[in-house]
Amino acid sequence: MTGRRLGSTDLRVAPLVLGGNVFGWTADRQAGFAVLDAFVEGASTAGGAMIDTADVYSAWVPGHRGGESETMIGEWLRTSGKRDQVLIATKVGMLPGEGGEKLAPARIAAACEASLQRLGTDRIDLYFAHQDDDSVPQEAVSEAFGKLVDAGKVRVVGASNFSAARLKSANEAALAAGLPRYHVLQPEYNLVSRHKFEGELQDYCVTENIGVVPYYGLASGFLTGKYRDAQDFSKSVRGGRMAGLLEGRGRAMLDAMDGVAAETGATLAQIALAWLIAQPGVTAPIASATSAAQVADLLRALTLELTRDQRDRLDAAGA
Repeated sequence: MTGRRLGSTDLRVAPLVLGGNVFGWTADRQAGFAVLDAFVEGASTAGGAMIDTADVYSAWVPGHRGGESETMIGEWLRTSGKRDQVLIATKVGMLPGEGGEKLAPARIAAACEASLQRLGTDRIDLYFAHQDDDSVPQEAVSEAFGKLVDAGKVRVVGASNFSAARLKSANEAALAAGLPRYHVLQPEYNLVSRHKFEGELQDYCVTENIGVVPYYGLASGFLTGKYRDAQDFSKSVRGGRMAGLLEGRGRAMLDAMDGVAAETGATLAQIALAWLIAQPGVTAPIASATSAAQVADLLRALTLELTRDQRDRLDAAGA
């Protein structure tokens, strides 16, 4: 497989990106290294391996300060010697520190240096603005990213959690000033959370050839079928988030997915990812794993082709 091209960039990836939010949190060094080895081996043969992380991972854990995920990935890159076999994506904008907060230009510069140090690399293949920041002129943000691109520290710039209007105005400001635009978008998007992407934002990405790598592809594990009733919420640290999903469209969606699973023999995780892979504009959904066995399960989604009828039933369950 030659992989999918990320928008109009020269980056190519398999139709699945590995999420790094678990590293240093629910996946320790031994488990994390096993996950990284398994994913890179599988994704490389399917078109190219990309690992997605952020400087803020996992500052929400008591005793953590952020940077734990990048640090573990950096250790793996160093010990495995596989830096040239993977693309690394990370983010700035949610972890305050040197230079200020969010997308202050000085913060972007300082955060990039800190991420490079933790990752133990000389370049970031895809650097995301982790969230919008309307306190800074968009041209100033583009200029800060442009300096990193000019210095060879960043190859491609992306945006996460941007509205259609703000993504469009940011790219127009960058174009007018001759600065790097956002070539990739990372929105929340999955079978039970569609409103943040579908519609104007999706249409804009398709029209402008912006690569889309959705996060929460498995809705924090809900779409694996792991959480069927309140008794299941204690199965993981993310269980508390599941009540709202189960009370909403979640039960109907799980029922529809169960039907597709019976027809295909696929797991619910594979079905959720295959549905995303087939959506207009989507290059590769992001999913995380805490074991090599989970990686193997997720990678099977790359060869699962849902029929039009199956996709329609899943669409209807989430409408």
